[in-house]
Amino acid sequence: MDLSLKRRIERNLAGFQRRPPRALTAPAAQTVEPDAPGATTATTATTATAKELRRAAVALAIVDDDGGHACVVLTRRPADMPRHPGQYALPGGRLDPGEGEVDTARRELAEEVGLTLPASAVLGQLDDFATRSGWLITPVVMWGGPDVSLRPDPREVAAVYRVRLDDLMATGVSREDRIPESERPVLSLGIVGTRVYAPTAAILLQLCEVGVRGRDTRVAHYEQPLFAWR
Repeated sequence: MDLSLKRRIERNLAGFQRRPPRALTAPAAQTVEPDAPGATTATTATTATAKELRRAAVALAIVDDDGGHACVVLTRRPADMPRHPGQYALPGGRLDPGEGEVDTARRELAEEVGLTLPASAVLGQLDDFATRSGWLITPVVMWGGPDVSLRPDPREVAAVYRVRLDDLMATGVSREDRIPESERPVLSLGIVGTRVYAPTAAILLQLCEVGVRGRDTRVAHYEQPLFAWR
């Protein structure tokens, strides 16, 4: 993990043109994003605009592991959480009144895993992701650097992981499945001994594609599994 990776991610994100979020299709409807691979039409359905979605931000904190490999911080939510219990997530949460996305991501990172980073650690942002449960998530990429300690808050985090970027980009890690309830593919990543689904999987994929590889990859068309629709 060296500063050349930091400079590359920062440069790639600076040249990345974030797109406005598309409308979120109601769960009962089926739709295909116009720019999704193979998409030709989209069904008419009730939608919630970005203004109607609740705003949230997540932190994509780049840190190292014991072997010095570049990793991103991932958490698993406690089983007794009222919302999305037991699911894998990036540190983050709703925007407090008067907060911007960067402020929220930094605050949540400190509260959930004990990693406090200055505003200067922010490398850029990825596309907003509209979720089935009614949130508009802004991913904020940060450079945590080497030799950082993580101290998860047990009230919010059941487990914390350092997922290597190399593992995220390995062949065969990503998978797309189909469900009867939607025409969009359900994205998942085979990491931390399980499958992690969108939106977290979609955000991690875009981090690797845009931030690390410098590609203009979009992920808004990816569907979430049914258990994440609530």
